[in-house]
Amino acid sequence: MKRESGILLPITSLPSPYGIGCFSKEAYQFIDQLKQAGQSYWQILPLGPTSYGDSPYQSFSTFAGNPYFISLEDLIEEGVLTKEECDEADFGKKADSIDYAKIYKARFPLLRKAYERSRITENDGFLKFQSENRWWLGDYALFMAVKSRFGEKAWTEWAEDIRLRYPNAMDYYRRELYFDIEFHEYLQFKFIEQWRKLKAHANSQGIRIIGDIPIYVSMDSADAWANPQLFQLDGENRPLAVAGCPPDGFSATGQLWGNPLYRWDYHRDTGYQWWISRLAYCYQLYDVVRIDHFRGFDEYFSIPADAETAIGGHWEAGPGIQLFQAVNRALGEKEIIAEDLGYVTDSVRRLVADCGYPGMKVLEFAFDSRDSGSASDYLPHNYPENCVVYTGTHDNETISGWFQSIKPEERRLARDYLCDHSTSDKKLHLSFISLAMRSKARMCIIPLQDYFGLSNKARINTPSTVGKNWKWRLVPGQLSEEMLELIAKTTRLYGRWNWQ
Repeated sequence: MKRESGILLPITSLPSPYGIGCFSKEAYQFIDQLKQAGQSYWQILPLGPTSYGDSPYQSFSTFAGNPYFISLEDLIEEGVLTKEECDEADFGKKADSIDYAKIYKARFPLLRKAYERSRITENDGFLKFQSENRWWLGDYALFMAVKSRFGEKAWTEWAEDIRLRYPNAMDYYRRELYFDIEFHEYLQFKFIEQWRKLKAHANSQGIRIIGDIPIYVSMDSADAWANPQLFQLDGENRPLAVAGCPPDGFSATGQLWGNPLYRWDYHRDTGYQWWISRLAYCYQLYDVVRIDHFRGFDEYFSIPADAETAIGGHWEAGPGIQLFQAVNRALGEKEIIAEDLGYVTDSVRRLVADCGYPGMKVLEFAFDSRDSGSASDYLPHNYPENCVVYTGTHDNETISGWFQSIKPEERRLARDYLCDHSTSDKKLHLSFISLAMRSKARMCIIPLQDYFGLSNKARINTPSTVGKNWKWRLVPGQLSEEMLELIAKTTRLYGRWNWQ
């Protein structure tokens, strides 16, 4: 197998002059820097429009793109916005952090101006986009327009006629909110237009995009509103049970995610058509797809919808290999990374092996004294070739922050394994990166923060918390020539250089 490496960096974390990373020139520059450093992959987080909490794993749609990623500079070049209008908007003052409240208040008025000046209905590309994507776009745009009409409330709190999609109500809101609906369709057109151009540039440089999709959709999403038959909902389209994780050593009450669970018998009876459509669309956007919480396809944790914690939940059987056999028949062999972290049973291991997908290995899990049996799976000498190794993921501490937070005996074990008791704590992140890079894992992905040795102030997400996540950003010039050379040197040394 060819040895390869890449960098994990959310789109949001790119530098840009307008408060949040997007499809601007800085994204193109980052791709060129990946090429310069010999990388083969850029792994990103889900691209969907985010809701309360700003998590890309709780989106208003599994198909739509986040309007925050639309480059305002491109709209200025098109002549639908002026530089003065963009410069006058308040997107927040911190170059290294995202102020989502200010982004929300400033960006959408600008995007609305761009739409109103665009004469978009005269654009043949837009009309083609509408026609080709009507199967999801119409419901999504209507969902967003109605959501605004109801003061951004969740669709489960809308008036009954539109909540339950009565035909007369659907017709009424389509007429009443015509231009609001078209505005959201315009945003999706600009998103996909700009993203395809950026991805084409990446592929031309030999950089492949690893996309990320959550196994579940948000309850407050166009997916759940428009397709209630896919989910475990009652006659009023309210959830019967929701997703989460059981109590463990990290959380005494488990995790209550709140996503609606799938009605897997319905999916089986329809030949898993919704999943086939979902993944087919993903491969229009990405080269490789990482599926979050892969173990949920083997067994999923079901929690009563009215529960306040995950304590009362139980495991139920998922679709297993049948789903992926149906996907393979419809789409052919596709590159998928199975996020098989957490509590992994023998049946989950068999499912990943039977699918043939690479699983994930996280170095931070290798020295956990609370679970030495499971930890051994993450020690590099136990890796199979067909896996993807990370120092940490977007849900973990930075490697430097993690090393400072673990127990003294765990730090000693890690240094023993590294055969390194002399490197200072401030430089030890490079030793962990080297450990991951020299493993026999076919693919190695390093969060960019770990190359810098940043503390947990640069952490992307702390699960089960709200308000402080998804905010970290690179500042202009931070990814210097010296850092690129360090990444390049490490990549060459361990045989992972992209020669394309």
